[in-house]
Amino acid sequence: MPAAHHRITALTFDLDDTLWDVWPVVERAEMLLHEWLAARYPRIPARFSTLELRALCGEVAATCPQMAHDRTWLRKEALRLAARLAEYREFDVEGAFAVFFIARNAVEPFAEVRPTLQRLGQRYRLATLSNGNADLRLIGLDDLFVFSLNAIEIGAAKPDAPMFIEACRRLAARPEQIVHVGDDPEHDVRGAADAGLRTVWLNRNGRAWPGGPTADAEIRDLSELDALLADWDAERA
Repeated sequence: MPAAHHRITALTFDLDDTLWDVWPVVERAEMLLHEWLAARYPRIPARFSTLELRALCGEVAATCPQMAHDRTWLRKEALRLAARLAEYREFDVEGAFAVFFIARNAVEPFAEVRPTLQRLGQRYRLATLSNGNADLRLIGLDDLFVFSLNAIEIGAAKPDAPMFIEACRRLAARPEQIVHVGDDPEHDVRGAADAGLRTVWLNRNGRAWPGGPTADAEIRDLSELDALLADWDAERA
């Protein structure tokens, strides 16, 4: 539990694998992109599988580490690279990315997400902090949050501090007044803790903690937040 008890005024949430299961959606988006490419630029999917196209994102990131936080830029540059290697002089990268992006945002939030966030939003200010490029307007959850930050906007990814610092600034709150909830021990728990925020590890699948300082609390789904925050408020009283 947190060592210091300050009044909690805000909650921040990771998105991918916290509010929804992302990888099946990404895999489907990559498949749809592959099919779109096959109909328009067949030499690309003939040369690259969906996984090989994804791997090109890593290759681009390795050559441009200063842009590794921007997953939209990485995906577009990987597609441009694939087109060049397949010897296409002209390539509609925006059209290709749009196919992927629309499908990438066709996520299904976990069942407890909206009702829990609606309840919590009556007591706290809610925001999201993500390394990904999900669009909450397309997903249909943007009405629940006062703002959403991602690594593209901030210019740095979690666990680095800038996203957490900007969240504190926008929430007009001290770090210890904010609880960050996320599934990733490194990006979410360590990153938020290093920035001074309270931390909740969302461990839906019962994973073992990988080591190092643990989160202030661990939950299996978001519906457990109500009781947890009530307990923390009671400890302060």
